[in-house]
Amino acid sequence: MKPDQFKKHRQAPKADDRARRQIAIEAARRMLGAIGPEAGDRSDRLRDASEAEYYAAKRKAAAVLGRPVRPGDLPSDSEVREQALVLIRDQAPVTIDDQPEPNPGEELARMADHVDRFAIYRLRLAPLEAVKQDPRRHPEGDALYHSLQVFERARDARPYDEEFLLAALLHDAGKAIDPQDPVPAAVEALRGAVPARTLALIEHHRTFQLARDKPGSPPPVGDPDTLEDLALLRDLDEAGRIIGATVGTVDEALDYLRGLEREEYLGG
Repeated sequence: MKPDQFKKHRQAPKADDRARRQIAIEAARRMLGAIGPEAGDRSDRLRDASEAEYYAAKRKAAAVLGRPVRPGDLPSDSEVREQALVLIRDQAPVTIDDQPEPNPGEELARMADHVDRFAIYRLRLAPLEAVKQDPRRHPEGDALYHSLQVFERARDARPYDEEFLLAALLHDAGKAIDPQDPVPAAVEALRGAVPARTLALIEHHRTFQLARDKPGSPPPVGDPDTLEDLALLRDLDEAGRIIGATVGTVDEALDYLRGLEREEYLGG
């Protein structure tokens, strides 16, 4: 290798530190989910995991977080292992199944410590502007415009319910990932970045509508409070399809949610 080639190689731009850390955290969560809670000494299992296992977890994490990075820009295996040990120490949720949390404020605060969740929300919302919808069902236009309409109406209905507002804003995030099966895609992309209640509302909002359209069909969940949330979310979803409606920007919506986080959970 010639010296000038080596110099050029060393000076190639790397992913920023925040992106590497986000990928490392998400990859760590996936590694721990694959290991499972009953795998004995999980730190030993992490140490013994193969390079292929780490690489697969990192590439999947980058895809889920919407980070287009080169293999050389991914975090190292040791970075992922360090983040996994932090997650074990803090007892963060790491399995595929939703885990009940004793306090939603603690859940949001812990996520804020580990990852810039608002950056993830922006990454999931931005591609929706390019998603054109069936004009017979969505005459208002693209999926982002629809999502912002639903968020505006949700803010009028429940201005302080951050978990519900997140569901309203992100309920169609999967349309930019898998247009044929958007709900599972959204759930997978947002798992670990939103509270369990928000994820459940996104997961069940369509099946709730199907059940409501067929009298006698069993509801997707049994909890009355969740059913009430789903009914409101579906009503807002249907209402958020107005041509020419005035909406805020993605940044304005996220700033509003940040304000709720500071006031309710961080004692601001």
